[in-house]
Amino acid sequence: MVKKQEKQKAKVECTDKFCPVHGKDKLRVRGRTFEGEVTKILPGRVTITFERMLKIPKYERYEKRRTKLHARLPSCMKDSVKLGQRIEIGETRPISKIIHCVVTKINLGAEEAKK
Repeated sequence: MVKKQEKQKAKVECTDKFCPVHGKDKLRVRGRTFEGEVTKILPGRVTITFERMLKIPKYERYEKRRTKLHARLPSCMKDSVKLGQRIEIGETRPISKIIHCVVTKINLGAEEAKK
């Protein structure tokens, strides 16, 4: 079991100095974490969407709202992220105008877990 983990670590050569796992100048994950579905993959970043429930006090009901966030994609994870996959992102310092999060974990979906 230990040998498999060592082989996987040896395979992953991350040259991204801001990678939250392997980087030299690691991005610190602070604040909230979000889990959502990948809707767009761009060079160096991904876009995720997730639904949330918002209470409307006047009508004593809830409504669904959709949120879209952009996150930095480390080079060690770019080959394993696919459209429609669920990933986890965490808040960091502002990286650019629209990017304030970084990908921290790739969650296996129900279909992939069965295989």
